[in-house]
Amino acid sequence: MMARLFACRVAEGRTEFEAVPAKLKQAVADVIINDFGLPEIVPAEYGGLMGTADDQ
Repeated sequence: MMARLFACRVAEGRTEFEAVPAKLKQAVADVIINDFGLPEIVPAEYGGLMGTADDQ
């Protein structure tokens, strides 16, 4: 539940991914990637595309 809340905030631009609590980062990344289809806003270390060559 908290992961989805943070995922919504990150997707809306109201919270930076780096501000997500460490224990929730992977769950938030999973929601953003799998449910929202926005891997470009998730850091590569959590399975996203941000900071990779594909991000450019």
